[in-house]
Amino acid sequence: MIDFEVLGDPKALKRHRMGRGFNYDPSAGDKATFAQIAQVKAPTVPLNVALFVQITFYFARPKHHYGTGKNSNKLKPNVGNYHTSKPDIDNLEKFVFDALTGIFWKDDSYISHVMSAKVYTEGTPKTVVYIKEAELPPRHDKT
Repeated sequence: MIDFEVLGDPKALKRHRMGRGFNYDPSAGDKATFAQIAQVKAPTVPLNVALFVQITFYFARPKHHYGTGKNSNKLKPNVGNYHTSKPDIDNLEKFVFDALTGIFWKDDSYISHVMSAKVYTEGTPKTVVYIKEAELPPRHDKT
C-alpha cells in the first residue's frame, strides 16, 4: 500500500499541441513537478500488477461560498462539499496517471480499478493518492 499527498491546486491534463513539425505537451512541467514530489513514496521498481488507485482532489472554496460582513467566515447554507465545475475529473485523473507512469507503475494500463472525488477544502488545496494491488470485486454475473 502506498499513499501520499501533493500540495497545491489539483492539475488537469492539458491537450497536446502541434507546433511547426513537432508535438508539445503543455502539462510536461506540471507532471514533472508532481512526480518529483511523489517520488519520495515511489516503489523501488515500478509496479506491474493490477492496481487499485484512489485519488481525492481537494479544491479551495471560492469566495462566493461564504457570507459577507460579520458572516464572512461562515459558509452559506446552500453550498455543497463536492466540486462540480471544471476541471473534469477524468482530466485530473489522467494527469496523475501520466505523471506517475514509469515511477509507480510500469504503464497506466495496470490500473484496473479507480475511485476518485473532487471536493472542497477549508485547508490547503492538494491531491491525495492511495495505491494498492487490486482485489477482485464480488461477481455480479451468472456465468
